[in-house]
Amino acid sequence: MTGTDRPARLAPRIEDIAVHCALNDGTAVCLRTITPDDAPLIREGIAKLSAESRYLRFFSPAPVLPDAVVARLADVDGHDHIAWGAICTECPGQPPIGAVHAVRHCHDGRVGEFSVAVLDAFQGRGLARMMTAALLVHCHAEGLDVLDVHMLSENAAARRLVKSLDAAWAGESAGVADYKLDVAAGIAALRADGDAPGVHDVLRVLEEAGG
Repeated sequence: MTGTDRPARLAPRIEDIAVHCALNDGTAVCLRTITPDDAPLIREGIAKLSAESRYLRFFSPAPVLPDAVVARLADVDGHDHIAWGAICTECPGQPPIGAVHAVRHCHDGRVGEFSVAVLDAFQGRGLARMMTAALLVHCHAEGLDVLDVHMLSENAAARRLVKSLDAAWAGESAGVADYKLDVAAGIAALRADGDAPGVHDVLRVLEEAGG
C-alpha cells in the first residue's frame, strides 16, 4: 500500500478530547466533557460549593440539591445538552472543581441556556473562562449559535464573565439579569484575550482537533 492509498486518519471527536492545561497560577487541571456517569462527581462538586456560591448558581443555598437537579445536570448527550467539567489533576484525589453547561431550548434549535459554577477555592484563577472556551467551541460544532444567560443581579463575577464575552444585555427583572451570548462572538473575544494563556491552550487543542 502506498502513502496515497492509506485511509484518511479520522479526527477525534470533540467529546473524546481531554485538555490538560494550567490555571493562571499554574495549577494543573484537566478539562473534559461531562457524561451521565459523572452524577456522583456533580453531587460532590455541588456539596463543596459555599452557600453563597450555590445560591448564585442555583438560586438556592441548600447544601444538597434534589436528585432531579443532579440528574438533569448529568443528562448530557453532547448535542442538546453540552457540558464540560474540570478536575484538579495535582490535588489529592483529583476532585471536580468546576462545570459549565449549555442546554438547547428545543431539539435542533440554535438557542440554548448557559450556566457555570466553580468551587470557591478555584475562583479568580481563569477556570470559568477556560471551561467556557471549551463549551463554546463544542456549541459551535453542534450548531448552537446563541446562549441565554440568566443570573442573579448581584452575581458580579458572572456579569464580568459574560460581558467579557461580548454578551448583550437583554433585560433585568425581579433581581435576575438576562444576557444573550453569541457563540461565535464569544469565541472571538476569548481568542483576542492576550492575558489568558490557559484559554488559548484550550482553544488550540480543540480547534486543532477539529481540523
